[in-house]
Amino acid sequence: MPKGASPKREHEYKELEHKFKEEGRYPGREEEVAARIVNKQRAETGEAETTHGHSRHPARRRVTRRSSSS
Repeated sequence: MPKGASPKREHEYKELEHKFKEEGRYPGREEEVAARIVNKQRAETGEAETTHGHSRHPARRRVTRRSSSS
């Protein structure tokens, strides 16, 4: 969990991680998925700091290919 997370969110994170391991969901990614869920909740309630000016999906450069005509 990131710094600044409340004890409540820490507890939720640990419960989710344990639940996913117990159920065999998200094998090898239990921690990541639990953290994403808790961080999303923090962001929705305004608990998490946001980075302004950054998009979730940065624009990708398009590569144009020229067809060679002989």
